[in-house]
Amino acid sequence: MIKIAIGKKIDGRYGNFELKVNTAFNLNAITRIAGPSGIGKTTLLKIIAGLVLPDSGTVSVENVLWFDQISGFSKKVQDRQIGFVFQDYALFPNMTVEKHLKFGTDDESFITHLLELGEMTQLKNRLPKQLSGGQQQRLAILRALSTKPKLLLMDEPFAALDQELKSRLITKLSHFFDEQQTTVILVTHQDDQFIDYNSYSFELKGIGD
Repeated sequence: MIKIAIGKKIDGRYGNFELKVNTAFNLNAITRIAGPSGIGKTTLLKIIAGLVLPDSGTVSVENVLWFDQISGFSKKVQDRQIGFVFQDYALFPNMTVEKHLKFGTDDESFITHLLELGEMTQLKNRLPKQLSGGQQQRLAILRALSTKPKLLLMDEPFAALDQELKSRLITKLSHFFDEQQTTVILVTHQDDQFIDYNSYSFELKGIGD
């Protein structure tokens, strides 16, 4: 289980407020985090990743402490084995599609598998500026997968994809996550359904709930 009991003051859509979360997420499953814009969904993902530190509380994974405000301990981001799909993609402008994946792995067969999964084999030599928004979004997903993370955090990962492509990709990702035993926490405003994979929903409701 991923156990989170934190408080964090943030400046959101509704002004300054304290995000309070006390919950647990299942491992080897997909949890969809829902809630209105500005409620703190992205902040919660960044807290799990270690990119943002809570003001109070603890975060633990399989009973291993990742954050503890009282002792001042925070596990290093690079030691958390996390993949992160950012909402703005955060791609490297000077790297081709293939080099983005090589940044995460030197396994050529796995890179080929990822390119096929994302339907980007023919685009492997293109730079981000030569890709459409949907192609950039797929690359961001593949790059996050290239390190074979145990925990994958996804922030609105399918917003730029048309319905047909999104359905195909979700089906492929479902099987990939199952094979890799990947735990996924997904922020989305859409009703993205994963097939053949355990999925749950967690909603941030109200300011400070």
